[in-house]
Amino acid sequence: MGVRLILREGVLTAVLSGEIDHHSAREIRGEIDETASRVKPKKIIFDFSAVQFMDSSGIGLIMGRCKLMQLWGGTVEIVRLPRKIEKIVSLAGLNQLCVIKGENEFEAG
Repeated sequence: MGVRLILREGVLTAVLSGEIDHHSAREIRGEIDETASRVKPKKIIFDFSAVQFMDSSGIGLIMGRCKLMQLWGGTVEIVRLPRKIEKIVSLAGLNQLCVIKGENEFEAG
């Protein structure tokens, strides 16, 4: 499990890796929230390209950041979702809260 945060031009990208479960989601949340509170990004991008597994804790992680960004007038984007995780995200209705792009739809800047 891991998260690498990249801040560029007001956009905070969280490059996630490994498995996202209850334990790892809490650590990822802490890192993202600490950085986001400091820099107040206009957008948070979750990059799931290196995630092999995610349970409902990952859904909570994303939903919480969506609410945070709504308070700040920003947005959340979920990119490079592997097909099996894309199903979970879609079933949870996250497409109504943020922009979702599959594995081949996102072009890195």
